[in-house]
Amino acid sequence: MRRFVIMTVGKTHSGKTTFAKALEKRMPNSVAIDQDVQAEILSIFYPNLIPKEGTNTIKYALTQTIVDYTVEQTNCHIILSNSNRSYKAREKLLNYFKENNFICILVNFEVRDRILEERIKESHRDKTILRTMSSFEEVLIQQQKDAFLEKKNAPTEKEADHLFRIKSSGDFNIVILKITELLINS
Repeated sequence: MRRFVIMTVGKTHSGKTTFAKALEKRMPNSVAIDQDVQAEILSIFYPNLIPKEGTNTIKYALTQTIVDYTVEQTNCHIILSNSNRSYKAREKLLNYFKENNFICILVNFEVRDRILEERIKESHRDKTILRTMSSFEEVLIQQQKDAFLEKKNAPTEKEADHLFRIKSSGDFNIVILKITELLINS
């Protein structure tokens, strides 16, 4: 049996974590790996290890360790719930999974910024996972500034075996159904 990796791509509050959790419930033998969880663990239990400046290499190393363990020690499908907005970083991850014989699926969240702004205002999400910014509003503003790069880095059909797009929460169940059908038919 070939395993699946489903990678989410999108801005803050676009629904990546909600989608990953819902897919994990519907997809047998799967594990959702969310970098925000690793960031939270570090902020609660190991705050002195978190770099004050530069890349949060410990968060990425912890996530990679969990991914490696899942690939090498289990037969689980993997749902990666992080932004994955950089083409080069996404390519590196996808190549890793392809080398390990995974069927690769990208789910691109294309939710409008005004909806993201509303979600942020209503959100009760813990801000302790934020390291270099003080609010999710700041995160979104930075992501909006990167709009030019976003178009350049947008996922394409060539990157993975399958690409799905989510523009609203109404698309969640449709995409989940399509992914579970792929699983059944593989």
